[in-house]
Amino acid sequence: MAQLEDLQDSLIACAKAGEEDVYGDGENLVNNEVFQITHDFSDQLYMRKMIMPAGSMVISAIHHTDHFWFLLTGRIFVTTDGETIEHIAPCYEKSIAGAKRFIYCEEDCVFINVHKNPSNTQDIKKIEQELVSLTQEQYEQKNK
Repeated sequence: MAQLEDLQDSLIACAKAGEEDVYGDGENLVNNEVFQITHDFSDQLYMRKMIMPAGSMVISAIHHTDHFWFLLTGRIFVTTDGETIEHIAPCYEKSIAGAKRFIYCEEDCVFINVHKNPSNTQDIKKIEQELVSLTQEQYEQKNK
């Protein structure tokens, strides 16, 4: 995970320097015209949908809970702890709390995460604070 966070730090520095096609500030999840995020809610559930263009790469946040994710369209390669797995839509997987991933998007994709939302809040900032950390240090602090 340390190597992935080093890569993340390098990419954040590039984004802050104005590098074209590199996004992220290290403080917020990315949501822009390239990586479009939409949110939906049901009773005690939160669904986050992300559109990922072919050729893009994503370093995931670290989730605090186990949850399911669904690849509705496209093809991705997901590397977790040095192991790379190809996923071809339609498919789904269980995401384990504490994992950080490198995702390469081979084809345009629609990617969905489904999380529990026991308070039924629709405050995205609050949900993100509860569900994810951007670094291992943040993750460990929140889990104390």
